[in-house]
Amino acid sequence: MAFYCHRCGSALPTGARFCSSCGTVVAGAAPAQSRPLMRPRAGRQIAGVCAALAQSYGWDVALVRIITVVSCLFTGGLVGIAYLAGWVGIPEEPLDASGAYPPRI
Repeated sequence: MAFYCHRCGSALPTGARFCSSCGTVVAGAAPAQSRPLMRPRAGRQIAGVCAALAQSYGWDVALVRIITVVSCLFTGGLVGIAYLAGWVGIPEEPLDASGAYPPRI
C-alpha cells in the first residue's frame, strides 16, 4: 500500500514519521497487518480457537487459553458456547500455509 505525504505528496516508506522532502510530521503510520483469523493445524490443543485468536491479534497463546478457561468457569459455560461457535465458524488453515505457528523446523 502506497504511503504519501499530506503536504507535498512525495512517496514515503511505510514506517516514516517525517516527510524526507518537506519535513512535515506524518499524521499516522500505516496500520500493522495481522494474520487472518484461521484455526492453525499445528500448535492447537483442542480445536485451535485460542491459537487462532492469539495469532490474529498478536497475543500470547498461553494467556488466551488461561483467560478462556477461567472465563468459562465464571460465566457458567457461556464462554464455552462461544468457543464451540468459534470452532464451527472460524475456518481451518489450509494444508500448504507458510508461516504456521509454531514455526516448523
